[in-house]
Amino acid sequence: MPRAQRPDGRPPVVVVGIGADGWDGLAPRARRAVEDAEVLRGSARQLALVPPEVGAERVPWPSPLAPALAGLPREHAGRRVVVLASGDPMLSGIGTSLVRALGPGAVEVLPHPSSVTLACARLGWAVEEAQVVSVVGRPVELVVPHATPGRRLLVLGSDGSTPAAVAALLAERGLGASRLTALAQLGGPDERRFTGTAAGWPHPETDPLVLTALEVAADPGAAALPALPGLPDDAYEHDGQLTKRDVRAVTLARLAPLPGQLLWDVGAGAGSIGIEWMRTHPSCRAVAVERDPARAERTGRNAARLGVPGLEVVTGAAPGVLAGLPTPDAVFVGGGATVPGVLDACWDALRPGGRLVVNAVTLESEAALADRHARHGGELVRLGVATAAPVGGFTGWKAAMPVTIWSVLKP
Repeated sequence: MPRAQRPDGRPPVVVVGIGADGWDGLAPRARRAVEDAEVLRGSARQLALVPPEVGAERVPWPSPLAPALAGLPREHAGRRVVVLASGDPMLSGIGTSLVRALGPGAVEVLPHPSSVTLACARLGWAVEEAQVVSVVGRPVELVVPHATPGRRLLVLGSDGSTPAAVAALLAERGLGASRLTALAQLGGPDERRFTGTAAGWPHPETDPLVLTALEVAADPGAAALPALPGLPDDAYEHDGQLTKRDVRAVTLARLAPLPGQLLWDVGAGAGSIGIEWMRTHPSCRAVAVERDPARAERTGRNAARLGVPGLEVVTGAAPGVLAGLPTPDAVFVGGGATVPGVLDACWDALRPGGRLVVNAVTLESEAALADRHARHGGELVRLGVATAAPVGGFTGWKAAMPVTIWSVLKP
């Protein structure tokens, strides 16, 4: 049975995972929790899975949901509350939201096998070898960074149109040969599967309770984009204001993206630094600051197309626009090093242990970096890149403008 009470004397909120198999699929402990409840919360569909002889008051969730979660203990003070959830409540589920809202000591979770576990069982996949991507209430483009040839993905979607949206996304990106299996009503009496390739997906709608399994394959001649920094320049829409590929890779190596950390990309141009920072891990976040509205819009388009639609784009001139932004773990200044106040504002905003990386191509901006290096230390590197190009009937080296990079760790 669930804990009798929380440390503060009140009963915990018990979250019970329930699958498409409904009441019959619940473990004995989960059934007893539901039978012992005074209040049942859940969606109308979930509440209907509980037999009528269970006498608890049934209260469907309102919309929006978040305020109701935080107010749950007050709304049902002193009563035994059970929240019904789909499958494993801690896998992109309401259990996670309740723990965040109320604290782990106020919630007890009784999970059911998740749709991910059931899907892997049906397909014969090892769970640890499949990447789970949730697009529940989120842009489907989040699939893009993970969709590389040879990978297996499990996509959690909002409704029956998700498999078709995923198929169209893959086909547009040269991955039309990918095999898709949409698994609906997993574990229930109406379990079904839909199959096809991304390029020839024949099912515009499947079922509201559906998971999409992908075996990613590239079309002949299609080039896959890696998660590592240094994407080809032609992966971006730009007007020339772009940190070029080789410099970008070196710059990001010094920025050292870590899971969960936040980057400011100041003078974002086409947004390449912030985008590739976020592509290194799903939990990495970035704010792209760009004063030119057309470039800011272009940055947003690049972010969506390259699979990081969560990039925050702020239009305005630094340093003024930086005030009020969340504290960064790293800052990149790709333009504006000579603008009064920009480097000071970035340095002051960094948390201790944060990284500041600034690129310069002019003598004036190099002088500003030399001055900062003398004051704060760090490392100064001058990077020269040359590419082979025709010289008459021969081939020679064409040098790009050298880039000076200052990188420093804030004590």
